[in-house]
Amino acid sequence: MAKVYLFLANGFEEIEGLSVVDVLRRGGVDVCTVSITGTNRVVGSHKIVVEADLIFDSDKDYMDGDMLVLPGGLQGTNALMAHEELRELLLCYRDEEKYIAAICAAPSVLGMNGLLKGRQATCYPGFEDKLLGASKSELPLVQDGYLITAEGMGVSIPFALHLLSLLQGQEEADRVSEAIRFSRSDK
Repeated sequence: MAKVYLFLANGFEEIEGLSVVDVLRRGGVDVCTVSITGTNRVVGSHKIVVEADLIFDSDKDYMDGDMLVLPGGLQGTNALMAHEELRELLLCYRDEEKYIAAICAAPSVLGMNGLLKGRQATCYPGFEDKLLGASKSELPLVQDGYLITAEGMGVSIPFALHLLSLLQGQEEADRVSEAIRFSRSDK
């Protein structure tokens, strides 16, 4: 079974985090939400309280995952950026060429840590200067190798379905898309 770690910090954009969790779990992916706040309780950018599955533990080996996901939200992104152990984990996933996905402001975490050099990426408008070394794409969703970036909340469902297709195949992503009654423009 595919495994994903999704990292939560106070101020994360709820739709960007929870829609990914929901879609991936519907598709049979083992998604583990990880709080970097020191407690399981995480408060989103719109004051929605979420209980994470785990509290970040530097002694835990997160390399058993197939993908790391970073939701946006300005305060949450800043907290993710400041978390040194998460930075080290991102670099390990990069070195192993395991999937790393970020949406909205969160691609800036990848850019500021050198993961986007020579890559295509997208982000929420206004964060382009933090995509260090990347070619900024105007597309709302971009995959360049093992890195997946998306613009923002409005792209959350296509982003989640794309991640599901990578982990479980396009047929499963199509099944979940149909089950949630998501209308895709390419159909």
